[in-house]
Amino acid sequence: MASSRVPEDQPFDHTAVARHARTSSRSNLLEDSSDGVKDRAYDPTNVEAGYNNSHDYNLHDKPYSAAHEQRYSDMDIIEPFSGRARSLNEKPNSSVARALGFNPRSLSQQIDDKKRGIGRQMKPYAVYLLSTVMLGVFIYELVLNAKNQGSPLSFKPVVNPMLGPSQSALINAGARYPPCMTTVKDLPLDTQFPCLNNTANPPNRLCSLEDVCGFGGFHEQTPNQWFRFITPIFLHAGIIHFLLNMFAQFTICAQIEREMGSAGFFIVYMAAGIFGNVLGGNFSLVGVPSVGASGAIFGTVAVTWVDLIAHWKYLYRPARRLTWMIVELLIAFAIGYIPFVDNFAHIGGFLMGLLTGAALYPIISPNHRHRIIVYVFRAAGLAAAIVLFVVLIRNFYTSDPYSACSWCRYLSCIPASYNNQCKGTGFSLTSSGGGSTTPSIGGSGTDNF
Repeated sequence: MASSRVPEDQPFDHTAVARHARTSSRSNLLEDSSDGVKDRAYDPTNVEAGYNNSHDYNLHDKPYSAAHEQRYSDMDIIEPFSGRARSLNEKPNSSVARALGFNPRSLSQQIDDKKRGIGRQMKPYAVYLLSTVMLGVFIYELVLNAKNQGSPLSFKPVVNPMLGPSQSALINAGARYPPCMTTVKDLPLDTQFPCLNNTANPPNRLCSLEDVCGFGGFHEQTPNQWFRFITPIFLHAGIIHFLLNMFAQFTICAQIEREMGSAGFFIVYMAAGIFGNVLGGNFSLVGVPSVGASGAIFGTVAVTWVDLIAHWKYLYRPARRLTWMIVELLIAFAIGYIPFVDNFAHIGGFLMGLLTGAALYPIISPNHRHRIIVYVFRAAGLAAAIVLFVVLIRNFYTSDPYSACSWCRYLSCIPASYNNQCKGTGFSLTSSGGGSTTPSIGGSGTDNF
């Protein structure tokens, strides 16, 4: 027998609704004054009156309960362009509170934010500030070199492969250069160095170490320009070096700042950058200047490792992410073996980033026991960071760094004939006429990529 199919979309049949109501209840919404019940036209007033009747037909099997009522004030809404769900009763954090790390959100909200990649703030203000300062300092470097050599880019006596100023100009601007920071063994303070305006090789314009180091000199005292552990972070060897670091800052560094907040990010960034220079000052060749923010950038890379380990179960495909991070880290450390690249800045920055990141990075704690464990790791990381700073700075100023760790230099150098098998100080002596010798500033310096 053929069956007829009823189309899914049909006009609403008021008569059918009324007929169904009559068969389901004797108390009909459309009653007639006569003994029988007959169809009448649909009257909305009668329907509404019928619902007010205590014997009305009820579409629900269970009685209505006030306990099931859900008020609009208890519902979450999505704020436009905010990227996160927020309760109407929740007061938004101020920018200062977010920067200091206060997070009143519930555990489920924090987990949801982590899965969606939402951090403590929307804009990387510290990255903007640091990049602006670095741009201003780089312009100053180019102006300084143009003033002394007639060109913002150095082509004499050697070409700067990074398309930037000369090594003498970088030292004068604040590069990490141990002879300007402490007494270097077998290097008298009256040694003459190539001047900033020297363009000859061998050099024919010689200046004192105080003139090359600048910043007012040493006033006939032991060199102690300690601030050269800090200033190299803001210096760059050339245009290529500057652009590479800016790319890293506006990608990985900006994302870490959004997750940590500006205050925590700035502490990690500066601590990693400074410690990279401290480690390099101890074990790199003392005759080779070093500039760049690679230590600070590697510190922020280390924070991503802290995030991966702490939030393994909340992240998407963490094993795959770990594999790629290991490959990237090995490649980055391998780049540190390229001549004139300071791998100690990479290693030191990464190590300090792990310690300070463990102390400051916001970690989700699902229970009290986990929170206690996190506090212990934070305290241990902070204590280890302080100890490393104290020990290595003391070693730099009071001991011979090479004797403290004779094999450490191989972490940034592959033994070869051109680098004297990674031995010596990095100074190359050249004749300047009259039988005297002058130490040339080592190689092309080191750049912290």
